[in-house]
Amino acid sequence: MRTPFKILSSDELILGVLLLFLTTFLVAESRWSRQYNEQAVSADDKPVHLYLEKRTDLSELTNILADSSLVRNPEEFRWAAQIFGWRRFREGHYLVGDGFSYDQFLSKLARGIQDPVSVTILPGKTKPLIVQSIANNLQFDSLSFHQTITDSSFLSEVNIKPKEVIGRLFPNTYSVYWTTTPKAFFKRILKEFDKSVVSAHQNRFEKLDHTVNEIVTLASIVEWEANNNNEKPVISGLYWNRLERGMRLQADPTVNFAVGERRRLLYEDYRVDHPYNTYLHRGLPPGPITNPSLSSIKAALYPAKHDYLYMVASPDGSHAFSETFEEHKRKSEKWRRWLQKQYQIKKERQRNSE
Repeated sequence: MRTPFKILSSDELILGVLLLFLTTFLVAESRWSRQYNEQAVSADDKPVHLYLEKRTDLSELTNILADSSLVRNPEEFRWAAQIFGWRRFREGHYLVGDGFSYDQFLSKLARGIQDPVSVTILPGKTKPLIVQSIANNLQFDSLSFHQTITDSSFLSEVNIKPKEVIGRLFPNTYSVYWTTTPKAFFKRILKEFDKSVVSAHQNRFEKLDHTVNEIVTLASIVEWEANNNNEKPVISGLYWNRLERGMRLQADPTVNFAVGERRRLLYEDYRVDHPYNTYLHRGLPPGPITNPSLSSIKAALYPAKHDYLYMVASPDGSHAFSETFEEHKRKSEKWRRWLQKQYQIKKERQRNSE
């Protein structure tokens, strides 16, 4: 009589158990994979910035995310990484949240697919302030960037003289990777400068017969001097008029640069022996005194046509322009009287508050 079932040998029984276990595991893993492919890593609705300073293993990454409360469940995150096979993650800036699944997020960090950061360079700043502002937004420190833009061999490579550097720190907002190097970032700035200034106005440069450094140097004085864009072409025209007549520029901002402070100048400041002091030396100073905006550079390239040779500040922050020295003296006296009145008002307020 034939039995209705087969009696398995011990080897066959073990193999069957293993196959059953493997099938169960694969089914469970498939279900977990689908779950982690759909489940968001972070509970935050808005993306959160994550910075990895160096290559990081799974244990370190889990601790970082847990300490920052950037993941829903640290153990679940670790398990998901093991299922998908991600073990090491690259340095960089990443956004956590915004609907990323575990696999999407882990893959992003493991492959080093960074999210760019924005670095804004403002016009009319000193070199130390610009350097610090840049370093605050990127991985490298201010010392590294300072060393880069003062490295004579590197500057020779990019065809920039040390005195021209400040004028090439072109004001703009740059979208770059957080891990970019100081050299790569400076080259990016130079590329933007060349595109927006040199290439865009090449015919004008040739027509004026002035070097890029000369235009940027005058533009830097205009940048420091002007409080509104409308006055920039007028101020530029005034300085070009003085240069064409062989007069000294006598630009206060160059004296501020010489004394190393942006403040109201004293009588003795104008006598400081410095190559940038345009009260003592004729012509343009050796290089820019700040990083001019594109509007100031355009003003230097396309100055207003007039016969002004003198200007003095006005109470509203603008300037009063004059064609003759006599007219200039009258307007200067008016400005001095206004300043004296303000000083008296200030002293009176101080006495009343005591």
